[in-house]
Amino acid sequence: MNLDAIRRMIESLPPLTPLAVGELLILAALIYGAVQFIRQAVAAQFLVWMALLGVAYFGGRWAGFTVVPELIGTLFPYLSFALIVLFQAEIRRGLSRLSRNPFGSRRMSPFEARHLFEDILMAVNRLAAQKIGALIVVERETSLRNYAESGVPLQARLTQDLLATIFQPRAPLHDGAVIIRRDRVLAAACFLPLTVNPTLGTRLGLQLGTRHRAAIGITEETDAMAIVVSEQTGFISLAMRGAIEMDITLEVLGQRLMEAFGQPANPATAAALSSAARTATAPLVPEPSARDNARHSAAEAEKLTEKLSARDR
Repeated sequence: MNLDAIRRMIESLPPLTPLAVGELLILAALIYGAVQFIRQAVAAQFLVWMALLGVAYFGGRWAGFTVVPELIGTLFPYLSFALIVLFQAEIRRGLSRLSRNPFGSRRMSPFEARHLFEDILMAVNRLAAQKIGALIVVERETSLRNYAESGVPLQARLTQDLLATIFQPRAPLHDGAVIIRRDRVLAAACFLPLTVNPTLGTRLGLQLGTRHRAAIGITEETDAMAIVVSEQTGFISLAMRGAIEMDITLEVLGQRLMEAFGQPANPATAAALSSAARTATAPLVPEPSARDNARHSAAEAEKLTEKLSARDR
């Protein structure tokens, strides 16, 4: 192909008007969304079956069949209902994304972010050390009001003492999730949707509990972050975007929080936050008081007296 042919091909193209640019942008966005949708396993399988049905339909017509093309042609109008049923989670997630503020929410200042992260890390460190199960959901751009309404409204200022108290085993609100918005605890004992993805446990090589499945479920439908503390092992896990990181450290958790809320993801800052959390929650077991020491000494003296009496006998 010479230069004249290339020039003629370029001249034959329609003029690049603002309307044409707008159409190109819309088409690019639609193609990008379709590619992202097809990347999901369920969508890929569905498209494979659709392609097979299309091949069977047109192949049957070409071969002169009558029953197969008629049957497939009758089924095609009902595929729209199948799409809604099969991809209800994806549709709900897409609608929740459309409900976000297109101009973004007000970004937290470094002081607000540090206060939020320190309280969360201190509470998580305390709960993990005591092997107390917990599920903490941190709201980002997508509103979690519907999920907060399923629990007990608190609207309380966020502190690590409040979080640690809520999840105490005998506390009335320890079952369910705590939802946090900025520096406020919206609600406790909230019900969250459980993930129905059957491959997560297989990929991780373990059986996920209810807390972990709920953490993944809420992040499949929203852009929230879900922090899980296991009551069996005390391990810390973090769920985001429908995936979960198991058994992470406080440093990793602090870094993920900073990245999610647009703060500079500095490993040194994350390490400082986790170190401060560990220092603040270090004396988890209180030192024995003078009364306890005296009671212990009296018990030891009584035991010694009993031994001496028994030997004299």
